[in-house]
Amino acid sequence: MTGYKQNLFCFLFVLAQPLFIVAQKKPNIIYIYADDLGYGELGAYGQQKIKTPHLDQLAAEGLRFTRHYTSSPVCAPARSMLLTGLHAGHSPIRGNHELGGFSDQEERGQMPLPAGSFTIAHLLKQAGYSTAMIGKWGLGMSTNSGSPHLQGFDYYYGYLDQKQAHNYYPTHLWDNGKWDTLDNPVIDVHPQLSKDTAAIDIDAFIGNDYAIDRITQKALSFIKEKSASSFFLYLPYTLPHVALQVPDSALQAYKGVFPEQTYWGNKGYVPNRYPLATYAAMVSYLDKQVGHLLRVLKELNLDNSTLIFFSSDNGTTFDVGGVNADFFNLTAGLRGRKQELYEGGIRIPLIARWPGKIPPGKTTPHLSAQYDLFATLADLIGKKEIKTDGISFLPTLLDKLKQQQQHPFLYFEFPERSGQVAIIMDQWKAVRSNLKKDKNAPWELYNLSIDPTEKVDRAAQNPALIKRAQTLLMQEHQPALRPEWEFININKN
Repeated sequence: MTGYKQNLFCFLFVLAQPLFIVAQKKPNIIYIYADDLGYGELGAYGQQKIKTPHLDQLAAEGLRFTRHYTSSPVCAPARSMLLTGLHAGHSPIRGNHELGGFSDQEERGQMPLPAGSFTIAHLLKQAGYSTAMIGKWGLGMSTNSGSPHLQGFDYYYGYLDQKQAHNYYPTHLWDNGKWDTLDNPVIDVHPQLSKDTAAIDIDAFIGNDYAIDRITQKALSFIKEKSASSFFLYLPYTLPHVALQVPDSALQAYKGVFPEQTYWGNKGYVPNRYPLATYAAMVSYLDKQVGHLLRVLKELNLDNSTLIFFSSDNGTTFDVGGVNADFFNLTAGLRGRKQELYEGGIRIPLIARWPGKIPPGKTTPHLSAQYDLFATLADLIGKKEIKTDGISFLPTLLDKLKQQQQHPFLYFEFPERSGQVAIIMDQWKAVRSNLKKDKNAPWELYNLSIDPTEKVDRAAQNPALIKRAQTLLMQEHQPALRPEWEFININKN
């Protein structure tokens, strides 16, 4: 080849490179979000009584995180921070600010994501992804700024109001803003029940169309429809949040296995003949949905081109609605539950699977939070200039540990349950509670490396760490949008 022809070949080859890169299909991304699923509820995380074979398979074929945290210990703020990459000191939504009531006529949703918010869905849509939210939203209705359509999603289906998501047999779900009727009677899952148990009709709280089945059907349809392009599917299931409701076919696997006592509704939600079996069946039913997804991805030859995440919005619920967390050890022995900033309320599972990219069967102690997801996906698609409160954990996913940046701290604040803050600094965790009532509430300090159950307060022996935590608190907190969420500035000490 002459020098001229060789140079011409090289020029044309280099010129073609961007076209070649553009032609490469970006990885599909599926983020599966459980509801009130604690750290110890999956077999891969030590659960002994509840069967989760598909999620255990996901963990065996991927990476399991052991120090991953939600951004907030309740629904709406956790979802807001996941999608925007902001921690609780910066997020516009910091609690469950409820609008309306539980009935169809009072469906108003929660405080909406403000106009101008920039979500993961916006990010990926700009990068050429088809985007869908299928499941539980909780960040506004179709009639306001919180509409999923206005927050980056091309398509959405499911519950918009998280209060309505307490019922697995609703009269309707929302399909791109349109009412989708389900074959269910009107069921009140927060009834005022008679103290005469003989007068309580347990079967009255069972419907025909289980909402989870509809959600999975829509998710599978979206995957099939978009299989030739790159897609982002945000799949926030409502399982295993109470009320205790599950199809009888799923219940059969656990009937007679546990020492049951009928739950008559004395701690809220609906009564249930088999509360232990029902809860276990709900977790297993969630696992079954993951199995459906894995099967369809394999059938469509999308396995190697799809990055799947599985996590939960917060830790295990407190004992309401017939749930018995201690019986199943749902928190894996961690202190605290939902609505608390102790480990049981905020440490949650994270499993990531991407065959050929993420080495299988590994665990990582990398310290991370859900507000890191935005930075991780931005890193994945090459948009590293976007600033959030998170740090990309893509190097950990790809087993490039030397490239992994570390968090100097994780920041949490939660205005409900009297006001709480928590700051994790490597192995140390500082916690303050009851700040709305006591502006001088003391800091607690725990060494999670030797005391993950937070039993021994070491604040008195480590004044320098307490001083650092207080400095970070004042540094990271910005004024809240709602007055009931503002409690940090009452104590500048």
